Amino acid sequence: MRGPAAAAALLLATAVASCSAHGTGSPRGAGRSGPHLAVTGAYVPEPPMADMAAGYFTIANTGRASDQLTAVTSDLAASVTLHSTTPTGAMKKEPTLPVPAGGRLALRIGGDHLMLMGLKRKPRVGDTVTFVLRFAASPPITVKAPVKPATYRPGQ
Repeated sequence: MRGPAAAAALLLATAVASCSAHGTGSPRGAGRSGPHLAVTGAYVPEPPMADMAAGYFTIANTGRASDQLTAVTSDLAASVTLHSTTPTGAMKKEPTLPVPAGGRLALRIGGDHLMLMGLKRKPRVGDTVTFVLRFAASPPITVKAPVKPATYRPGQ
């Protein structure tokens, strides 16, 4: 009696653990019907100044729900802020940046971007800067961004 009962209990425990480990959603609601984010093209141009830099990348959302980039931290900077660029070319600090469902958020020169303030050291070409991106609905994403020459433009 003990053998079959123990085997049945073990089988049931394995099935329950398997179901909870392979659920379709994350604790923050980013499942199959929610946002599904991927980051590409990350880079930081070598800054001309020692105390601030900019960061760029693209976040693609292949999910059915939108999300928002709400915060970014970096190993290189005391703070990282989200910015947009107005039609007049002025920078504007933003509390969040939208990542539309089935679309993308492109951080680029002359548009939305990150500002890294209070640099711990001036990054040089060949260095790597780590960003941790935080979202309203999706789990955090860690991004490794290479430092490129100040004249670098993606796709050129």
